[in-house]
Amino acid sequence: MTDSTPHELGTRDKILHAAMMMFGEDPGSRLSVRAVAARAGVSTGSLRHHFPTQRALQETVLTRIYDLVIPDDRIHDVSVPARERLVDCLRRVLGPAQTGQEARSAFMNMAESFIEPEPTADTRAAYRAIERESERRVEYWLTVLTKEGALAEGDLGQQARFLLTVVNGLSLERVMPADDSLLARETATLQLAVDSVLATD
Repeated sequence: MTDSTPHELGTRDKILHAAMMMFGEDPGSRLSVRAVAARAGVSTGSLRHHFPTQRALQETVLTRIYDLVIPDDRIHDVSVPARERLVDCLRRVLGPAQTGQEARSAFMNMAESFIEPEPTADTRAAYRAIERESERRVEYWLTVLTKEGALAEGDLGQQARFLLTVVNGLSLERVMPADDSLLARETATLQLAVDSVLATD
């Protein structure tokens, strides 16, 4: 994706393109209507026509980003055991094998956006939108496995939050100085977490 907005895009896609570029540059970005409209080269009224609220814009952008970064194809591959598919999907939420300086940079970016500043309504809304989209993605994977009969009975929302808590812990572990067995331990942890939500025979 280039920084300049392609001229052939329609207004809605220009807005989304601009917002995704801004989010990519700063994941903590609040995607204000005025800033996104200016970046897209459209009026704020035009943006409001397509996205009546800031939340609607942010959630659409996050959905697009997750669809690009974390495709769902793997969860539908029934030739692979459910356990392996769900572990793979959760690993994608963690991102590629980011450790060391790469992981620290990503963590510091999040810390500067959401931890260091005094929480405001905008900060909470931006973080909650990211959190909500992560939950939506994991709940979708769990729904697919439920239809296959592979998931234990329970509250999908609660199961998704549990799995994301494990993923968040692993993200933090990647930031810390670790030995070479980190990724092997990470796999074992993900497998244990997934086993807790899968149906047992």
